Amino acid sequence: MASKIHETAIIGLDVVLGEGVKVGAFSVIEGKTEIGPDTEIGSHCHLGIEAALSKDETLEIGAGSLIRSHSIFYAGSRFGPNLVTGHRVTVRENTIAGDNLQIGTLCDIQGHCTVGSFVRLHSNVHIGQGSEIGDFVWIFPYVVLTNDPHPPSNELVGCKIGDYAAIATMAVVLPGVEIESGALIGASTIVRNDVPRDTICVGNPGKNIGPTEKIRLTGGSEPAYPWRRHFHRGYPDHIVSKWKSEFGE
Repeated sequence: MASKIHETAIIGLDVVLGEGVKVGAFSVIEGKTEIGPDTEIGSHCHLGIEAALSKDETLEIGAGSLIRSHSIFYAGSRFGPNLVTGHRVTVRENTIAGDNLQIGTLCDIQGHCTVGSFVRLHSNVHIGQGSEIGDFVWIFPYVVLTNDPHPPSNELVGCKIGDYAAIATMAVVLPGVEIESGALIGASTIVRNDVPRDTICVGNPGKNIGPTEKIRLTGGSEPAYPWRRHFHRGYPDHIVSKWKSEFGE
């Protein structure tokens, strides 16, 4: 299927569009940008913006992606298939992400970071430079991952977020902190120290209050964590089957 480009869109000479790509009104795609097949770019987007730190590198958007209106992507980043964004997303250069990443409205990814597969960023999330985010991570609205231990300074020490971790709304993770796999960060928590695997961190300053397995689902006795034991919405069958096998279901 041929690409469908709105008559007001501007497509640069070095841009490569896969089959079935749709580009909305007044969008600009420039630089060395490659858009995978069956991707839809909404109106008023700007992709492939060059910056000093992108070093003339290619922006790659994987197949089957959906980038909603007014979103901005700089050159030098790579995204696997099925990227989905909300509106007015900003992604700076050298962001390397896996498959099925979801970026909510008004998120700001400051670049020079890695993001795994099946990561869910809700609206208004700020990801500082140097962040490392694993697979199947949930980050809820207004969370901030910081990176400057002595602001303002020239130091940059990113956060590390392990697989399956969940960070609740308005939490702030301080520079260099590692949140290990399966950990739960409570709402409005200030995370100053590393958080061990499958544990709960809450408060200001954040404190470890025990294993996540002690939390029960509302109105029942079933453990709420690991969340993949019972929450499967939006994940492909082969992944859900693996989780069910892991927990003996």
